[in-house]
Amino acid sequence: MQTPLQRASQAILLLLLACSTTLAQQATPLYSGNIPNHIASETARQPMLTAYLPAKEKANGVAVIICPGGGYGSLVVKREGTDVAQALNEMGIAAFVLEYRLPSDATMPEKKIGPLQDAQQAIKRVRQQAAQLNIDPGKIGIMGFSAGGHLASTAGTHYQKSLIDNKENLSLRPDFMVLVYPVISFDDAIAHAGTKKNLLGASPTPDDVKLY
Repeated sequence: MQTPLQRASQAILLLLLACSTTLAQQATPLYSGNIPNHIASETARQPMLTAYLPAKEKANGVAVIICPGGGYGSLVVKREGTDVAQALNEMGIAAFVLEYRLPSDATMPEKKIGPLQDAQQAIKRVRQQAAQLNIDPGKIGIMGFSAGGHLASTAGTHYQKSLIDNKENLSLRPDFMVLVYPVISFDDAIAHAGTKKNLLGASPTPDDVKLY
């Protein structure tokens, strides 16, 4: 039978564990100021970045930004985001689930660049905060599933042109990419039609098809 002191100690331990879990999973707005390429609307979504940090004794300094899929029409956050982040934590890897904006003419003047802006901002944020999060700034990668894989591959190849405010001139280049069943071409012969239409519209220019 437990004594009152033992019960109190157990309660304190459980509280500390709960607090620790909460601190390790911090969902924050992706942008601290104005959102670029944004039209105010009731349907406009706030891009978010949720940090999943491994236990300090497991942390190896590697970080991965995760882009869930959904055809640029939705986000499969749990299966292609949260679940993956928790698995990476078990390997000592810090994970950041990016809930990027879905391209929309109603909420963006230029919808085709909206998701990429959010991916660039996520890379910038993690690199800015690397020291305080026990992350090696040279080991920050990006992972994506399906349309999220398209976004990750675009971030990994279109990093030289900054589409966000980057006065600090931080590198927007991910150090590695993990592409899981990605959409990596908008050529009609192999493209996922819905993903292509959602990002580029019904009648994209040949230049946009080639670029993305």
